[in-house]
Amino acid sequence: MTRYFVSRLAQLIPTVFGIVTVVFFLLRVLPGDPSLVLAGYRDDEETLRTLRAQLRLDEPILNQYVSFLGDVARGDLGNSFIQRQPVTTLIAQTFPNTAVLAVAAMGIAVTIGVPLGIISALRRNSIWDLLSRLVALIGVSIPIFWLGIQLQIVFGLQLALLPISGLGYDNRLILPAVSASMGMLALMTRMTRSSLLEVLKQDYVRTAYSKGLPNRRVILLHALKNAFLPVLTVWGTSFAGLLSGTLLVEVIFSWAGMGRLLVQSISARDYPMVQGIVIVFALIYALMNLLIDLVYPLLDSRIRYG
Repeated sequence: MTRYFVSRLAQLIPTVFGIVTVVFFLLRVLPGDPSLVLAGYRDDEETLRTLRAQLRLDEPILNQYVSFLGDVARGDLGNSFIQRQPVTTLIAQTFPNTAVLAVAAMGIAVTIGVPLGIISALRRNSIWDLLSRLVALIGVSIPIFWLGIQLQIVFGLQLALLPISGLGYDNRLILPAVSASMGMLALMTRMTRSSLLEVLKQDYVRTAYSKGLPNRRVILLHALKNAFLPVLTVWGTSFAGLLSGTLLVEVIFSWAGMGRLLVQSISARDYPMVQGIVIVFALIYALMNLLIDLVYPLLDSRIRYG
């Protein structure tokens, strides 16, 4: 297990290197000049030259790239062009807000989606199955930005039950979390249903029933444990996706998280900020996949890593 863990960590190096390289060059081929944004789009060439020199944008792009790689290797993501603060500091300030929103959305998705999937599989072709599949279809089909706006209109403006914007870990979290959770809820429902239906067809489940074991024991101890393996994979990758996928939700609800910061940084051509956020999201994806692989042997004794 230790050797496998070390080898997987070593594989992160070329992954991060590739992501860093793509992001660096992609930002610089996009139209727009950070110095123009900072200068307020004035035509003062002297001001623009001074700003470009301060931002080191007047250097050859390969020199900028080598310097950037050296900084990343030391854990230095640079300073934000716009806010004039270290990128790591700004990420540290906003990441907890995004994490809380993602955890809340995932909690809603798992709490509702997994039971719906189980009921749907155990009551196949019943009214409960049809309702759960309808919920999953709606969750997949509704655009997240449209859902967020409708929740603001209904619960914030018409019913005046919940605030429609702003950062807070109280009732201001409810609407953003619900909006961000719908796609994940639908996915968890469908994956749980299909995985459990597949497991219920296996011989060991029929054997457990033939031994006279109670239905609840067969479902909980035999079927669900094995059915959760593919669900766990979806959960892990989707949770990592929620951290970056809350971008639209954070913008709609004025939630001061990394997604909102990323949108603002892209608009301002804030290269270091965009690069830093993308690197953090990439590392989260990679580490979540590694964590899922390490949890597999705990759920299935047949899985062993050398």
